[in-house]
Amino acid sequence: MSTDRLALISDVHGNLTALEAVLDDIAGRGIRRVLNLGDVAGKGPRGAAAVDRCREVCEVTVRGNWDDALPRVGDDAPAATRWWRDQLRPDQRDWLTSLPLSHDLLVSGRRVRLFHASATSPHVRVFAEHTEEEFDGMFAATEMTGDGPTPDVVVYGDIHDAYVRTREGRTLVNAGSVGNPLDEPVSSYVVLEGVVDGTAPAPFGIQVVRVPYDVDAEVAVAHAVGMPATDVWEVELRTARYRGLQGQATGGGS
Repeated sequence: MSTDRLALISDVHGNLTALEAVLDDIAGRGIRRVLNLGDVAGKGPRGAAAVDRCREVCEVTVRGNWDDALPRVGDDAPAATRWWRDQLRPDQRDWLTSLPLSHDLLVSGRRVRLFHASATSPHVRVFAEHTEEEFDGMFAATEMTGDGPTPDVVVYGDIHDAYVRTREGRTLVNAGSVGNPLDEPVSSYVVLEGVVDGTAPAPFGIQVVRVPYDVDAEVAVAHAVGMPATDVWEVELRTARYRGLQGQATGGGS
C-alpha cells in the first residue's frame, strides 16, 4: 500500500529566509502537500512576503493568535505591534481573519485535528509541560472545533517548542516553529506519513524535522527595514531564549 506525506509548518512569523529553507527541504523530500498551523506574520521583518508565500504553497492554513490579532490592531497599540500590522495589505488582513480555527483530516484510519494553540482558542496556550487535564482538553469537542468524532492525533503550534507525546492511545504533537523556534535555534516542521483519507488502519508515522537556515541574512533584513524589537528578536533566533526571559520589555509576544 502506498503512503502519502504531509508537511505541517507553523509560526513562520515573517521570517522569509527560514520559510524558504523549510520549503526547500520539504520539496527535496518530494512532499507536495503543505498545511500551516498559523502565525504567519508578526515578530519578524517580512510578514507580507510570508503571507503571500504561504497563500501560494499551503493548501490549508489555520488561524493563529497573531493572525487573529494583527488585522484588528488599533492606532493606540504599541508602536512595534502597529509596525507589524502596517506591513500587511488590506487583502492580506482580510485573508488572515477569514482563516478557519481548526481543520480535521483522516490519515491511515486516524482522525487528525490541526489548530494553532488549543481546542479553546488560538489565544489559549498549552505548553509542552502540561497537566493531564490540559492534555485531555486538546482532544475535546469545543465551540471552536465543532462537534464530531474525537481525534486520535492533535497537531498544534504556538509554543515554538516541538514534541510528540502519546497517552492512552492519543498523540499530541507540537510542530515547533519555522521562523522563531524557542526549543533550539533551528527551524522545525512535522511530517505526517500514512494513507490520507484512508479509513482502514494502516502504517502511520510522525517525524519532527529540523532545518538550519541563514540567521545572519534574516537579521540583516530586520536591521535594514528598521523593524522594532530587532535586538530581542535576534537573541531569540540565535539562542532560542524567549524575549520575556531576556530581561527586556517589548511590544511582541509568541
